[in-house]
Amino acid sequence: MPLDDINAAIIGCTRCPRLRAYCTAIAQAKKPEFRNWDYWGLPIPGFGDPEALLLIVGLAPAAHGANRTGRMFTGDSSGNWLFAALYRSGFASQPTSTSREDGLRLRGCYIAAAARCAPPDNRPTPEELGHCRPYLEAEIERLRKIRVVIVLGRIAWESWLRAAGWWARLPPRDRPPFGHAREWTAPDGTVLLSSYHPSRQNTNTGRLTVEMWNAVFDRAKELIER
Repeated sequence: MPLDDINAAIIGCTRCPRLRAYCTAIAQAKKPEFRNWDYWGLPIPGFGDPEALLLIVGLAPAAHGANRTGRMFTGDSSGNWLFAALYRSGFASQPTSTSREDGLRLRGCYIAAAARCAPPDNRPTPEELGHCRPYLEAEIERLRKIRVVIVLGRIAWESWLRAAGWWARLPPRDRPPFGHAREWTAPDGTVLLSSYHPSRQNTNTGRLTVEMWNAVFDRAKELIER
């Protein structure tokens, strides 16, 4: 399935009534500092280079980030960390992203997520994640050149393993453990790099530092260039 068709299916998705109601309510209420914005308020498609070698899998859109801007990781603090690292590593054309029209281009990189609607308290239910998984499966099937995957957080880690088929194929003892900077090579040669999510809960407490974060992207670049 072409990426445009996958993205159209994501944008039109209504599988999770709780999430759709929440995103619509947030888009109508708005945050005072964004009162002049026309919130996107719909499920968020993936974006990036169709010939990508690197896949980033996040958790879910932020209520006043991607749910506002319509592009994953655009307009929130986690995105500030992500795009700065991608730019530093040569995967992005600029170090910041504030809107869908800001000129950002990804080079050799594609960004997806475990959940495509902003969930209350950043906690999608297992059922909601299951509803979203076919979209990640379709992206994995379409992005045939991916060599390295960076998963941001434990939910993204499990979602990619399930969507890529390894969760079902591997007995529990052989599944790679999650942890920051953990590295696992799948039987098909794809390298999985795990990272803590760059949420404020992690970055403001020092659980995730800039040095720790950049090291994951440096390793991804090294693996791709090898």
